[in-house]
Amino acid sequence: MSPSTKNSYLSKTVANLEPSGIRRFFDLASTMDNVISLGVGEPDFVTPWNIIEASYHSLERGYTAYTANAGMLELREEISNYLKYNYLVEYNPLNQVIVTVGASQAIDLALRAIVNPGEEVIVIDPGFVSYAPAVTLAGGTPVAINTKSEDEFKLQPQQIEEAITEKTKAIIICSPNNPTGSVLTKDELNRIATVIEKHDLIVLSDEIYAELTYDEEFTSFAAITKMKERTVLISGFSKAFAMTGWRLGYATGPVEIIEAMIKIHQYTMMSAPTMAQHGALEALKNGKKSVLDMKTSYRQRRNFVVNTLNEIGLSCHQPGGAFYVFPSIKSTGLSSEEFAEQLLKTERVAVVPGSVFGATGEGYIRCSYAASLKQLDEAMKRIKSFIDQL
Repeated sequence: MSPSTKNSYLSKTVANLEPSGIRRFFDLASTMDNVISLGVGEPDFVTPWNIIEASYHSLERGYTAYTANAGMLELREEISNYLKYNYLVEYNPLNQVIVTVGASQAIDLALRAIVNPGEEVIVIDPGFVSYAPAVTLAGGTPVAINTKSEDEFKLQPQQIEEAITEKTKAIIICSPNNPTGSVLTKDELNRIATVIEKHDLIVLSDEIYAELTYDEEFTSFAAITKMKERTVLISGFSKAFAMTGWRLGYATGPVEIIEAMIKIHQYTMMSAPTMAQHGALEALKNGKKSVLDMKTSYRQRRNFVVNTLNEIGLSCHQPGGAFYVFPSIKSTGLSSEEFAEQLLKTERVAVVPGSVFGATGEGYIRCSYAASLKQLDEAMKRIKSFIDQL
């Protein structure tokens, strides 16, 4: 059977999707020795021991069966309490909360629950690499808004106005943002909300980095006046609680949307891993100190990396959240991909080309500072050496 015949078996939608641009550099780095990776979007901390222990104990007590499709009721209640106490938004755990296999599955479920074929969903550029493909896989059309470096890559209300058509159904917002680390303030969210209400849009608010804000208090989009009834709040345990491999997230929102998401979840996933749910329950009940300790360390690392990159000559705004910086490499004359590839091959430092996060990311690189200060210091020295050779 010829390759062309084999390709005819594939869904055209899937066949036309580009593979993640991040993975290529990880795969290349894995073949090399002495590489310092600033590309991984996950904490360098091990999951706190009390969370691991709670998961062990759940297995010892025999909790190895499926949970309810929407997740353990006790965990949903704790998620509801957590959001009410921390972010001033309240949800009924019985029909407004779903526990998912990571925040990524929550995004997928939400899009499939709301998007009809041909409807448009606005995504932010640069933005998380999964958003646009997830819209496409749901049968929708992603429409990118190109944010600007002079705005610290923050979404502007007028940009939403200009992107809206009669087909626009929803918008995906991520604050703190991946890859730029930019955080939308309450005033900025209020101005965006005015446009959202005017055009009757649904908002998917990805708040996975909510705990990791450093300079001002985080505001949930669902807490903005009149926005709760049109917002699907998406979050999880990967980033703040150092639980990436546990694959546990959640979504909250209007009853009819959450019920639709549960319906899809029933047929495609059944339920999130039971032992991970027990670990997450412990994280919400007793994990605050660990989160604050990690946050303090991230803030210190951010300040060091931003200051050093600017001294080297790579212009970099100070991000307000997450654990990424997004410096400009335009002064080098290299494309984002050329810079990342040459840096990896000559100095053994792995970063992610900004172009993989959208067209606006060209001319930038994403560096994660979820690494030890010792590693970050060495990485900055190697980047300086690379720049000096250029």
